[in-house]
Amino acid sequence: MLTSIKNRSVIVTGGSKGIGKGIAQVFAA
Repeated sequence: MLTSIKNRSVIVTGGSKGIGKGIAQVFAA
């Protein structure tokens, strides 16, 4: 999944908490 959206714009909802935060950290890495 991550590789399929790697080159696309990613909008993370709920980025300040829960799974949104985890996803945001992955893309920020």
